[in-house]
Amino acid sequence: MARVTGIGGFFFRARDPQGLAAWYETHLGIDDIAKTVWSQEAGPTVFSAFAEDTTYFGRPEQPFLVNFRVDDLDGMMEKLKAAGIAVETRAEWDSEVGRFCRIHDPEGNPLELWQPA
Repeated sequence: MARVTGIGGFFFRARDPQGLAAWYETHLGIDDIAKTVWSQEAGPTVFSAFAEDTTYFGRPEQPFLVNFRVDDLDGMMEKLKAAGIAVETRAEWDSEVGRFCRIHDPEGNPLELWQPA
C-alpha cells in the first residue's frame, strides 16, 4: 500500500533566511541547506493536530510548533544558555514520554526540544 514514509522537509518563511539557517546550524546542529541536506537520526516522530485554541504553542497566532528530538537535554540546555539563548522548562511538560524545554529562534519562532524517555 502506498503511504508516506517520513517528513521530507519543513519549510517556513523568514525575514533573514541565511542568518536563520546559520543560527540553526550553530546552536542546534541542523545543516544549512545551502551546504548539504540534514540527515536526521532515526527515531520517533509525532505528527499531531491540536485544537485551534490551544495554548501549548505559546503565542495564539503561531500556527505550528517544531519539536526537535535531542539525545542530551541537560547538555543542550547548558549549551544554549551559555550562548545567551533563553531556555524555558516546566514540570508539567515532562511525562512518561520524556522531558521537554522551549526556546525561540532569532525570529521568535517557538521550538520545543524533547529527550524521549
